[in-house]
Amino acid sequence: MSRILVACVGNIFKSDDGFGVEVAGRLAGAEVPDGTRIEDFGIRSVHLTYELMNGYDVLVLVDTVARQEGPPGSLFLIEPDLSDPAAGGADGLPRSPVDAHDLPPGGVLSLLPDLGGSVGRILVVGCRPETLDDGIGLSPAVAAAVDAAAAMVLDVVRRESARLAVTASS
Repeated sequence: MSRILVACVGNIFKSDDGFGVEVAGRLAGAEVPDGTRIEDFGIRSVHLTYELMNGYDVLVLVDTVARQEGPPGSLFLIEPDLSDPAAGGADGLPRSPVDAHDLPPGGVLSLLPDLGGSVGRILVVGCRPETLDDGIGLSPAVAAAVDAAAAMVLDVVRRESARLAVTASS
């Protein structure tokens, strides 16, 4: 059976950075294919790192992304290229030195091979934020994108589950 992890991340005390957490709330109780886990990791990136050590075929990361195309609230489906550890930022996932108190998703993904873990495929459902200032609650533009993002996540999960099933039967 394939294993897919939907990891929703973000900081609810940094305005639009709470996007992933809001999407996790919308996905609570959603019907997903067997082997799929949806988890709100919030700012617990170290927990995400350890969870990924369990081995997943696909990681769907839900987060804000530093993209300039489109207005705030624009959604993106990104397959980051993590093959070049020196690369960073262009795919919206910043790389940084390891800091257990502030480990961004890109840091989690770049740390994983060093710990002996791996993920077959990584997809990011990202949203361009309007503000990441201190504050609770999403901006209207980002709040309006949450339902569409949840639908995008479910579409990605179903598509990836079907792709993995075909691959497994070949």
